Amino acid sequence: MKERIYVCHTYYHVYVTFLKELNLPKEKQGQATLVLSSMSIDFEKLKERVESTGLFEAVEEFDEKREDFFPQLSQYKKDRGNIVFNMWFRIKFTKMFAKLQEPYIPVNFKEYKDIYVYCDSDPIGYYLNQNRIPYHALEDGLNCLKNYDSARYDNRGMFGVKAFMSEKLNLIFIQNGYGKYCVDMEVNDISLLKYGHPKYIEQSRQALVENLTQEDKELILKAFIRDRKRLQEQIEESGQVGDKILILTDPLCTLDVRERIFRDIIAMYETEGTIFLKPHPRDVLNYREMFAKYPQFDATVPMEMLNFFPGLRFKKVVAVLTEIKAIQFADEVVRLGEDFMDKYEDPLIHRQNEQI
Repeated sequence: MKERIYVCHTYYHVYVTFLKELNLPKEKQGQATLVLSSMSIDFEKLKERVESTGLFEAVEEFDEKREDFFPQLSQYKKDRGNIVFNMWFRIKFTKMFAKLQEPYIPVNFKEYKDIYVYCDSDPIGYYLNQNRIPYHALEDGLNCLKNYDSARYDNRGMFGVKAFMSEKLNLIFIQNGYGKYCVDMEVNDISLLKYGHPKYIEQSRQALVENLTQEDKELILKAFIRDRKRLQEQIEESGQVGDKILILTDPLCTLDVRERIFRDIIAMYETEGTIFLKPHPRDVLNYREMFAKYPQFDATVPMEMLNFFPGLRFKKVVAVLTEIKAIQFADEVVRLGEDFMDKYEDPLIHRQNEQI
């Protein structure tokens, strides 16, 4: 029986996986498998860099498929105007989706003692539950349930009945702890959550970071930094500038509206200091071309990793919806939040928790 396996969909997921593995005793490290799902992001050459660290026994790539990849599933997603009929077809969808995913599964999950899945709302969650494979879920992003409880939002209306059909009967699937074969779900801070669940367990990600040695941090940087020399040059160059404002982008709205959002934010803060940009890993807007005049950090580097560079300091870090409490390299952090976003799109799109 193999020890542990992690299924990651973003660079941030891989970063947290490194934190978890490096917090284990030395004798237990190097025994886990890392799975990189290409469904949400292009990991480029991360696999090679992770393998070079020796922290994992194996690194596998997963060609996970969204439901729209299988046209035959669309017939089960139509609204029949009747909750009984809709539920019947949802049951059929759940079974079929898991079955269609099987050819793309890169490993035999039944060979592992512990399976960790970030964002089990993705197809892997359906696959594991329908195949009766127990797993541990992990919060998709830092405090993400505080801002968007996707399980309750996606299943508005008779949530209790739907949760029972998922958690007790395994007829349908609901993410974030409501899957029958979800053993538990790790969240950063339970006190921030409006809706509790017996399966939620707390693991502060900042506590994991504080336990790292300098050697551990160097190992993480080796895996994530594509061009260490260039990043170090950027940090040194930024140190020669006075007040600096770092703006973190988000994959918000349509691309044209997104461009307007960040041009507006730059206009709001450029009188306070020199503007720097850190594009989000899943943000496909071409900031290099559209915002060429502003220095930019590599999008693939999780922002928390910038904490590892003692020579990096900003007057202010500004984000729209990204949680930024973990940032330690700024004198002030600003999260513009939902009120700001109301000016750019229908509030119903980003105020999900208020609709539960």
